[in-house]
Amino acid sequence: MFSGLRLRLSLVYALAALILVVLIGSGAYLVVARYFSNVTDLALRHKMAHEFHALGAPLPPDLANADRDWSVIRGEIAPLPFVQSNPQVERREEEEKIRPGDDERGEAELPRALTTPVDAAELAAIVVLPLDSSGRLLFNPNNLDLPLEPDQAAFQAALARGSDLRTITMNDGRRARLLTYRLTRADGPAALQLARELSDQEQVLSQLMLGLIGLGTFSIALVGAASWWLAGRALRPAQEAWERQQRFIASASHELRAPLTLIRASAEVALRDTPSDAADQYELLGDILAESDHMRRLVDDLLTLTRLDSGQLKLVIEPVNLADLLSRVHRQVARLGEQRGITVELTTADGVVQADAERLQQVLLIALDNALRHTPSNGTITLAATPTGRMVQITVTDTGSGIAPEHLPHIFERFYRADPARGRENGNAGLGLSIAKGLVEAMHGRITVTSTLGAGTTVSVALPRGETTVAANSL
Repeated sequence: MFSGLRLRLSLVYALAALILVVLIGSGAYLVVARYFSNVTDLALRHKMAHEFHALGAPLPPDLANADRDWSVIRGEIAPLPFVQSNPQVERREEEEKIRPGDDERGEAELPRALTTPVDAAELAAIVVLPLDSSGRLLFNPNNLDLPLEPDQAAFQAALARGSDLRTITMNDGRRARLLTYRLTRADGPAALQLARELSDQEQVLSQLMLGLIGLGTFSIALVGAASWWLAGRALRPAQEAWERQQRFIASASHELRAPLTLIRASAEVALRDTPSDAADQYELLGDILAESDHMRRLVDDLLTLTRLDSGQLKLVIEPVNLADLLSRVHRQVARLGEQRGITVELTTADGVVQADAERLQQVLLIALDNALRHTPSNGTITLAATPTGRMVQITVTDTGSGIAPEHLPHIFERFYRADPARGRENGNAGLGLSIAKGLVEAMHGRITVTSTLGAGTTVSVALPRGETTVAANSL
């Protein structure tokens, strides 16, 4: 029992660690991916603004702050909220604006905010594609071979809306971020298309993902091992207390058997020697015998439950022919039913189950004893067995008083009785169904109870099917 609880606690801790690792890892991945996306888009816009200045074309309003945004994200300008404009800063920005005619191509120099190696590398990864009115490439202004052809869909969207920003997949499967702007000058390109290949960023993200997976796996393994150790340490006192309790119950059950046997034997001897006219003594000695039998059954039940809890109950699992077993049980119970005016029927008894024959008979006798207790005279109890798929369903159905719905969830609890007064009168301690449930589960089966108040109760025992008797004998 405690080993299963220890495993469940360890799994809970490991699951919590897994959720935490997934949240942290996915958050880190999304932050890096978002950073790459923002830097790429800002670099494209800043490069586009630079190209507009180089061509002497009117700068679109949405590119007016491209230089400032690029400087902010690269750490050149720290944005300060709620601060009024500074004339010195504005003059410095004006001086850093692009001035045409400063290089051999007649293009402007980059502002001082772009002179760091990281900035130069980021902007160098962007290729410029000047397009004519038909979307064809006019010339290659880059110092390298073009990695892609102009994208006509982006070109047409830019002509219609003025600009277009999208991610495309090239013919070789690589992805690129594409920014396209329409130009309004009649003596230049009709549009500019800037492309930034994303292979290097995707490689970094892939490496980050592998690193996070490796770190997460190691963390979960470490947390799982620590959880297993901590759960075992935390449960050790409870396990030791449970084991002491089980040893005490088992020892007490063994020790109680001897005096109970002696009490019953002494009562039987006294009953034989009692004069026939001593009615009071007969009644008292009869009560002693009845209570001795009740205590003996209670001790046996407690010992059985203790062995079930500790896993020390020995079961002989073998193919059991239900036709023979149910016929034997039916003969025993039918005689008791006749004494109480109750009809006990055996309908179908087909199938072979994998079970312990003695313990299965004990389960059926518990179910039939409960049915006899709660079925009035002229009632009927039906015993049947029917194969269903890989299981065999054994049912005990009565036409008794039934069980109220509020009691059904508790009937397998120990010492629980739906009618306590009635249980004491019949010598019922409320352990029968608990023992039946433990025995059935130990034989890898399941037991259920359905009932309708005032109409009757059905106890169903499902056990795994076994080999036929012929096959069992041949083996």
